[in-house]
Amino acid sequence: MDIISDNKFRDNLKSVVEQVISRHEPLKVTLRAGEAFVVVSAEDWEREQETLHVLQNKDLMQQISASLDTHSRG
Repeated sequence: MDIISDNKFRDNLKSVVEQVISRHEPLKVTLRAGEAFVVVSAEDWEREQETLHVLQNKDLMQQISASLDTHSRG
């Protein structure tokens, strides 16, 4: 994950956001106080949320496991 300062982020907002969207890579923005935030495209955020939902759903994970077993057995 790339990291930039809040000043650089602010000065180049449009191009930085376009890069985050086109590269599908999050960007960490650091503040002077040591805090930080992450910029991520909406598409990538939604994909991550879907993945977390599946991983947290016991029934879905059991279905995936059963499918993998079936697939590996031919």
